[in-house]
Amino acid sequence: MITITGNGRLTRDVQLRSTHSGKRVATVSVASDRRDRQAPALFVDLIVWEGQAEAAAEHLVQGQAVSFCGRLDPREYTASSGEQRLALEIHDVALEYGPKPRTAGQGSRTAAEPASGAAEEDIPF
Repeated sequence: MITITGNGRLTRDVQLRSTHSGKRVATVSVASDRRDRQAPALFVDLIVWEGQAEAAAEHLVQGQAVSFCGRLDPREYTASSGEQRLALEIHDVALEYGPKPRTAGQGSRTAAEPASGAAEEDIPF
């Protein structure tokens, strides 16, 4: 078994569905940058079940940062073009939610920013 720990941002809102037996399952699609910023991002799907699936669907939004740890489970599939492809899925996931992305409607200063108005990137730590 290979365990993967990583972080990234959601590429879309959480997809929540139910199995035939009624269990709730969600797919959380994440893009993770590589150390070499010139290399393309790595895309993985996090598969979460039951209560964690419902919580993820309720609280996570596209663009939000997440940290995750789980079991790597590569899955081969055939694309509509007939080409064989490999999907990277992470199962048995432990998720930690990061801050939600800012939207145009939010104010210029959040509670996490100092009262002086200094931007987060100006803080040296």
